[in-house]
Amino acid sequence: MRKLRWVMDGGAFWDLDVSTPKTLDGLACPVPEDPLPLGLSRGTRLSRPKQLHFMHTFMHALLLPSYAKPHGLTLQRVLSLPFSENWIVYLLGQFNLQRFVSSVKSSKETPEGFSSWLKNIGKHLQQKSLYALGFCSEFQLTPNDTLLFGLDGYDYADKPRGKAVLHHEFPHHDLKVEAVYPGLFVDKTGNYWDVPFSMAIDLASVTTCDSSMGYHLSAQYTSGAPEQFESNQNQTVRVPPTLLPGLAFKSVFSYRMNTDIWRSEGRKLKLVQPYDIFLSSPHVSASGIIGAAATAAFGDNSARAQVDDDRQGSPGFFIQAAGIKSSFVADMFASITLTAQHGNFQRLFLDLTRFQARLDFPRGSKFLSGATNLAQDLLNSQKPNMDDVQAICPNATLSLQQQIVGPVSFRVDSGVTIDVKNPDWLVHAQEPVFAVEYALEVLGSAKAVAWYCPKRQEFMAELRFYET
Repeated sequence: MRKLRWVMDGGAFWDLDVSTPKTLDGLACPVPEDPLPLGLSRGTRLSRPKQLHFMHTFMHALLLPSYAKPHGLTLQRVLSLPFSENWIVYLLGQFNLQRFVSSVKSSKETPEGFSSWLKNIGKHLQQKSLYALGFCSEFQLTPNDTLLFGLDGYDYADKPRGKAVLHHEFPHHDLKVEAVYPGLFVDKTGNYWDVPFSMAIDLASVTTCDSSMGYHLSAQYTSGAPEQFESNQNQTVRVPPTLLPGLAFKSVFSYRMNTDIWRSEGRKLKLVQPYDIFLSSPHVSASGIIGAAATAAFGDNSARAQVDDDRQGSPGFFIQAAGIKSSFVADMFASITLTAQHGNFQRLFLDLTRFQARLDFPRGSKFLSGATNLAQDLLNSQKPNMDDVQAICPNATLSLQQQIVGPVSFRVDSGVTIDVKNPDWLVHAQEPVFAVEYALEVLGSAKAVAWYCPKRQEFMAELRFYET
């Protein structure tokens, strides 16, 4: 299953790109932390122009809508120019519908009749502030090498946004080299940051066994002073230390194990293709991953390992040489995932119900320290310290998917945290995302997804392959 090499495995420990409608290429990088998540191990996916081209051609979607504050509702269209079998160029255009409607409504001109109203619309359509344009060129250098160049221009930005990405597939490894200027990053609180220049190299092992060892190695270089992406955001937010200028090397070694608790042996409907081949077998399964990660930083970003707050806790094993602006930090991590599915996703109604829960223990040092202190308190018949109780509480991610009719299903994903210090509101939902998925059964496992995130107030339609 070589096509599955970029399926999102590893839970919250890999820096998977975040989909966002704030840029034309539809991606933002998560702000890295120490020592987890790991660098650039974000997984390869279809470029935004390729997604739009597929939906225009095979789904008859003339325009793709998206929404993000403060820009409002926009419509996207792509034009493909194939120069050869291995080289294709995309021109992506974006029209700001909400800004156009506001411009017409706020016009000081007083239209007299329908014809005058149409003339005013023509004038407003000539405003350059309504448009954004993206250029993307993809080269298939060899069957295992892909090179991408992208350049996007926006009316609200003085400089264009560019990127260059090289992806190479070894027999058992993936290599990715990426340079972006400026690079768009997003932190856990939903703030977006522009880094003037960022370059990263990532090497990840690829395994297909249920139980296997794996490793990721990465290096990331950043330069320039990071700034918030939009001026209307909270200006009092401190710049994430990991985005400061400097060079960081990361490595992780992990062991992953998957096991089936139960899998249906019942017969499927004959001569009826499942809407998604990877969601066609009722089962209950569990998986776990345990490993260690380390980060070595050189430059202004070397101070990032010193950050110690209630959310991150102890940085684990930590060494710093302030004189040469360098630091080293290492820690352990673990994750447990439980997946349960009912239905074969073949029938027309309610033939798929899927639930997944993942518990993440991202800092082994923090967990071990809290567990040790709690054990001592219990042995001494003392009241447990709430900080220690909080330290052993894992972060959870819950996902529920339900078929509505045919290939259409509804899905909700949300992070869940427990705050033992606040008994009035013990459980908190973190950035829930609501989505409607349309399975493209002719492709085996692919889906068109329209999702909305209330916290970030973003809406987007995109295409995904081989992601379960």
